[in-house]
Amino acid sequence: MKKVDVVVIGAGAAGLMCAAEAAKRGRSVLVVDHAKKPGRKILISGGGRCNFTNYDVTASNYVCQNPHFVKSALSQYTNWDFISLISKYGIEFEERDHGQLFCIDSAKEIVDMLLKECESVGVNYRYRCEISGIKKTDTGFTLMLDLDELACESLVVATGGLSMPKLGATPFGYQIAEQFGLSMVPTTAGLVPFTLHKEDKEAFSELSGIAIPIVVESENGSSFKENLLFTHRGLSGPSILQISSYWKAGQKVTIDLLPNDDLSEELDKMRESNPNQSIKNSLAKLLPKRVVETLLNKTIFNERSLKQVNPKEQQELCSLLHKWQVLPNGTEGYRTAEVTLGGVNTDELSSKTMESKKVPGLYFVGEVMDVSGWLGGYNFQWAWSSGYVAGINV
Repeated sequence: MKKVDVVVIGAGAAGLMCAAEAAKRGRSVLVVDHAKKPGRKILISGGGRCNFTNYDVTASNYVCQNPHFVKSALSQYTNWDFISLISKYGIEFEERDHGQLFCIDSAKEIVDMLLKECESVGVNYRYRCEISGIKKTDTGFTLMLDLDELACESLVVATGGLSMPKLGATPFGYQIAEQFGLSMVPTTAGLVPFTLHKEDKEAFSELSGIAIPIVVESENGSSFKENLLFTHRGLSGPSILQISSYWKAGQKVTIDLLPNDDLSEELDKMRESNPNQSIKNSLAKLLPKRVVETLLNKTIFNERSLKQVNPKEQQELCSLLHKWQVLPNGTEGYRTAEVTLGGVNTDELSSKTMESKKVPGLYFVGEVMDVSGWLGGYNFQWAWSSGYVAGINV
């Protein structure tokens, strides 16, 4: 029977990072994946430019049942450590909004860098490889890879989540965790657009393609100031993707459509200079006209002028635009989700090493566990950090 020190299941961001670090310590490492090629999610991320990290990374940028779990790994391998690594390879990058860092050329540079890191220290790979069985032994694990049996001391599960099934996402990592008795946090789609109920969908689908800056707030008090994008299915854009990670079925979200204005003050000013101006035309100076028409349709403000609105009605109008409440029908699901919320319960893992507390030698890294980052490079940073700390301990 063949034997290696470490088997890493999954040739994505976290898996490749872990493999490189383990091999740097002289460990013999095999990376296995059912896909044809490594790093498929890296290659399509950020529109092909890979938002690989962020200038400002803290534990508060992550969704996890244990908010303290991410702190150790993020401090052991920081965003600056990864920036230093890509700088060593001469990869040029740029900063976009909110400290997000993207490759100037292509996400392929990140995959190539990770593969060079692995190959320089002798990591081996097996692609299009099916794992039909895993057993715990006194000295580690045995795996059935296609028709071969392989033994290893340490097993790293870096299989990702359920998002983007077209890229080959499967629940295999969760099945391994359950096989070995680890508890799970129920999984749902995160960083995902909302769908709307029939009446709202019909009303707002005509606005498809319009983007406006907003502040959106969930019922638990989380809020984000980013663009909202109307789509033919519902609501999307960075603000909606962010808040979706804090939303639960049946809850409303509250949207301030004019976060940079005090609408009541603006209406008072416009009334002084032009009292006969319609509410519609007044609001069209602050919001796209089609958005105004859709929101005011079937309200008392649809045909009124500024002078026809009394103080109480003006307050209602301001509330409509500053505190617009939307009840999503659901989300677009894993098909378009950027991450999977939930996964392997972090209470089952060491925050310092990513090793299972119950099963010595079994490690979990990246998206397979109950850690999900905000939009903006945070999920890749978690892949680098969790992969690194597992790699220096396997």
